[in-house]
Amino acid sequence: MSRPENLSADAALARLKEGNLRYVNDRVTGERRDSARRAELTGGQWPFVTIVSCADSRVSPELMFDEGLGDLFVIRVAGNINTPEVLGSIEYASLNLGVNLVVVMGHQSCGAVTAAVQNVDATGPVTNTSIDSLIDAIRPSVVEARKDGENDLTDRSIRVNAQLNAESIGSDEAAMEGLAELGSRVIPAYYSLDSGEVSFL
Repeated sequence: MSRPENLSADAALARLKEGNLRYVNDRVTGERRDSARRAELTGGQWPFVTIVSCADSRVSPELMFDEGLGDLFVIRVAGNINTPEVLGSIEYASLNLGVNLVVVMGHQSCGAVTAAVQNVDATGPVTNTSIDSLIDAIRPSVVEARKDGENDLTDRSIRVNAQLNAESIGSDEAAMEGLAELGSRVIPAYYSLDSGEVSFL
């Protein structure tokens, strides 16, 4: 199967930035969200970017980038961490849909990262639930962020977590094999709940 044509990573990033600027300035178009768009998508999907974001209800990539149905391939998991399931989803979008840009997006006041910061020195299970796996996955980001001190540790950890997970995804040979040579990129980002702005790190 040949890889479908899609936007280049640079063109996809520019489109995201334009959409986020509209969102921040309350000038969203709200296009491609009607019955005609739903009907159009019954034959397939053509997203131009993959976004790995937190499951937080305050984080909605389609809204913050002013995109419609079928425009974004969104993978949501608390703490926007990298897992085999996330990698498989990214690989699917890259190989079968031709997506060339992956954005790993953390956000202000992330509860999963906050929990990891609060329990970074724990030596055993924190909650004895599946939440422990999330905290364990995020702890290395907190340890790395802590090297610059304790001030603003949670916010710094959120940014480092996005960066480290983007690096982890980008360096995974099985999921990204040959895609970098085709122009694919993986970049970290940070969403501000206060302003609505997405900063690409």
